[in-house]
Amino acid sequence: MQEEILRDIRKRCRMAMNGVASTSMRQHGLEYKVNFGLSIQQIRELSKRYQVDAGLAETLWKENTRELKILATLLYPVEPFTMEKANEWVSEIPNQEIREQVCANLFQNLSFANQLALEWGNSADTDIRATGYWLLARLFLSKKAEIVLTGRLPYIWDDIVSENISLRNASLLALKHIGRQSKETADKILQELSVYKNDKDLIKQEAFNSIAFEFDYFFE
Repeated sequence: MQEEILRDIRKRCRMAMNGVASTSMRQHGLEYKVNFGLSIQQIRELSKRYQVDAGLAETLWKENTRELKILATLLYPVEPFTMEKANEWVSEIPNQEIREQVCANLFQNLSFANQLALEWGNSADTDIRATGYWLLARLFLSKKAEIVLTGRLPYIWDDIVSENISLRNASLLALKHIGRQSKETADKILQELSVYKNDKDLIKQEAFNSIAFEFDYFFE
């Protein structure tokens, strides 16, 4: 039965294939063994044809095919998805696109998502840390985040000026949402980053300016 579903999924992906989009993604660094170039909306619509199923989602996740990996994040039921499974999947995220999709479609819906965000945000692995920050931002956006203090994310001050752009952007987004919790919290973050205000390093300057602009706009 699962093989029939897999064949059906691949057939429908081939029929909807967008070669231009696939090539563009590859040129922008999104490397997959197979990429049909479907839009996220097309993948979401495709997922509605199939029942949520942990076994099917596991099989799809293991495939190095863009659309199948994203479908896995949409078809894995929340209840049987354990913390152990989450820690397994987070170590297998291949790129930023999949990071965003798995956080939005699956991780943020888990009952222990806040715990995961903080644990991953403290990981020594930079890729896992980036996922932790991204998950935290998703929890804030969906109003599921608990109160977060920057002291619980000690790496974040270095990560916001990291040369790793995915890590830098994820930590920046997380700090923006943490600061929105209160004016007092925002002021503490700005104080911490004030050393970068006139730094010759443009990445450091941008970190301060981006946060300052965000809080000025949010609390005006």
